[in-house]
Amino acid sequence: MKEYRYQQIAEVFEQQILTETLQTGNKLPSLRMICTENEVSLSTALKAYYTLESKFLIESRPKSGYFVSYAPKRFPGIPQISKPAQSVKSEDIDDLVKKVYHKYNTDHTALSLAIPAHELLPIAKLNKELILASRSLRDCGSHYEQVEGNERLRRQIARRSSAMGAQLRIQDIVITAGCVEAISYALRATTVRGDQLAVESPVSFGMLQLAQDLGLNIVELPTHPQTGIDIEALKHALETQHIKACLLISNFSNPLGSCMPDEHKREVVRLIEMHQVPLIENDVNGDVYFGALRPTCCKSYDQSGLVLWCGSVSKTLAPGYRVGWIAAGKFTDKVINMKRTHAIAGTSITQEVTAGFLETGRYEHHLRKLRQTLHTNSLQFARTIGDYFPEGTLASRPQGGSVLWVELPQNRSSLKLYEKAIQQNIIIAPGGMFTLQKQFDNCLRLNYGLTWTGKLENNLKLLGRLAMTIK
Repeated sequence: MKEYRYQQIAEVFEQQILTETLQTGNKLPSLRMICTENEVSLSTALKAYYTLESKFLIESRPKSGYFVSYAPKRFPGIPQISKPAQSVKSEDIDDLVKKVYHKYNTDHTALSLAIPAHELLPIAKLNKELILASRSLRDCGSHYEQVEGNERLRRQIARRSSAMGAQLRIQDIVITAGCVEAISYALRATTVRGDQLAVESPVSFGMLQLAQDLGLNIVELPTHPQTGIDIEALKHALETQHIKACLLISNFSNPLGSCMPDEHKREVVRLIEMHQVPLIENDVNGDVYFGALRPTCCKSYDQSGLVLWCGSVSKTLAPGYRVGWIAAGKFTDKVINMKRTHAIAGTSITQEVTAGFLETGRYEHHLRKLRQTLHTNSLQFARTIGDYFPEGTLASRPQGGSVLWVELPQNRSSLKLYEKAIQQNIIIAPGGMFTLQKQFDNCLRLNYGLTWTGKLENNLKLLGRLAMTIK
């Protein structure tokens, strides 16, 4: 994806600020100097500084210029690697999940969800594309789609795969009803009831519930909030346990927000190929990156067809459209047969709308704005948590996605915090939802995929004050 000049200039300064090469209070070059050194117009220089201001990294002082305002000391520390018990004993999280989501309504500040607020989505443009799709599709979209899914959409997904270093073909991709269905097909294609499945810990409660429903025994492995699953722990599990499949979120995991470095992804693929264990890769957040380039996936390094790559537009474009996909490698025929049996076909019109958005460039335009908003929000959340939550609170520092993981001091229960917060119309996701073991009682997941307003800021501050009162 081509970047504008102002974005390139802003990113150079952003990296210097985040690495503290430029420190809080340092004066930045004048606009005139920016223009001269980069051979750009005044409007381009201003746009670069406005971008940095929007992320609260710099501030303008009248008659003095621009200064670094980023204050890392106000940010909470980052949690340590998780330490789940090395067993497959499982707790039931269904009641907790139902409790949290049953009470959700539009009056609540929904810090518990993991999707962007509708205000951040291009609803009007989607509606226009919907009209176009109904006119162009056979029988206005009422006809069955082919089992593999809309050909136009599959072509666009294959085209976009080059951005992550994979070269998928249209025949590699099967369209599904969201990412959950893609993962369900992947699990059914690679495991049978009673098999052991290796996952990160903590991990999305939806994936835990799905695996439990399929009768799988779940092995939770240590995971770092920045770099994802612990490679040595995965290696040990593959060598010593009867792992039949792995299920990982390589980019901006839910709930930690971790992103596996490229060398870790390569090593994961090497390990699964050595042990001939399939890897189901949930890449639903891969397009929501805050850096300059889209991160690679484990699928990018797959030469054996053992990686089943799953994605969707549920976290980026239209959650209710239920448009997802899977590139299942050597399991593609199995997945197609399962879809033919269980679903026959997907919804034609939402697939066509999504294809149109990807084909015309509207999706990329929308993503650029969404990524900037979410990055800014993540910094706002981190700063507010650092200022208003109990001393000793830790929080992950995601570089993409829309969720972060908060670790309160050990003696504070996130379930009790949930009970207090719901009375104030604030809903959070307690840490116990993201594990099948007795752990993470003092943790919670927050969604920063909301519109940042004074009300949201006040509710986040209130949540911090409530955390001060619970034990």
